Formats: sequence, C-alpha cells, structure tokens
Amino acid sequence: MKKILSAAIVGVLVTACATTEVPQLTPLELQALQQREFDASKEIAFAATMSVFQDLGYTVEAGDLDTGLITASSTAESTRDWVWTGSRFTTQTRATAFIEKAGEDRSRVRLNFVTGTETSTAYGSRSQKDNQILEPGAYQSAFEKIETAIFIRQE
Repeated sequence: MKKILSAAIVGVLVTACATTEVPQLTPLELQALQQREFDASKEIAFAATMSVFQDLGYTVEAGDLDTGLITASSTAESTRDWVWTGSRFTTQTRATAFIEKAGEDRSRVRLNFVTGTETSTAYGSRSQKDNQILEPGAYQSAFEKIETAIFIRQE
C-alpha cells in the first residue's frame, strides 16, 4: 500500500511540475500579436489605454505620457499546497504598454502581458517564474477595448 501511495504522490508531483510548451514566435510575429495602430493622437491613445488597464482590474503603477510607457499589475492570487509539496504559489499578471506617435493623428500601441508565479516553501525558500502571455485572444480583447475607449474620447 505504501508503494502505491508513494507512486501516486510522485505521479502527481511530476504532472504538477511538467511545463507546457510555449510557442516560439519570431520577433515579427510577436510584434504583430502585441501591436496595433489607431486613428487617434498619442494623448488620446495613452488615456484610453490607461483606462482600459483600470477597467480590466489592473493597478496602474506608473504612467508617463512623454515616454508613452504605462506599467500595471493585477492583484496577486495565492494558493497553498501544504499537503503535497509544502508550498504556496502566488500568481500575478503584469502589463506594460508603450504608446507612440505613428503619424499625424495616428498612434501605435504595443502591449505586453506577463504572468509571474512565485513559489515559497514552508522552509523559507522562494523562486520566481515569469511566462509571457502569447494567447492572441488576450491581446485582441484588450485592443478592442482600447479602440472603444478611443472612439468614446473622440466624440
């Protein structure tokens, strides 16, 4: 019985620790996923992006219109697995946006979403793993919301 239970525990741990394969994108593919141009000034696109981050539940940590950079993060979510691994996992998504002028009354917005997971054990050790979000739907949804926010601001 102990051998069966030990094998089951090892199987669960190996499955939990297995990593899913992340698609490898070329820099051009990554840029196509993360970037859109809008018929709006940099100021309007910046304000729209800032409000969309807030609407999505992010806390804006910094925003600078001159550089066009916005950084934001989601609330952290913690889960505990004291029984199997003796660890606590804290996950948080960070978002950045870079907004630049792309012509007369045109702007370019580039978004980046990264999920970070911090693992801490009952013994005090910690590790951090970041994964870039490459799900097209996440970026498409954010860009649609930015487009709507721009439209509202231009009326």
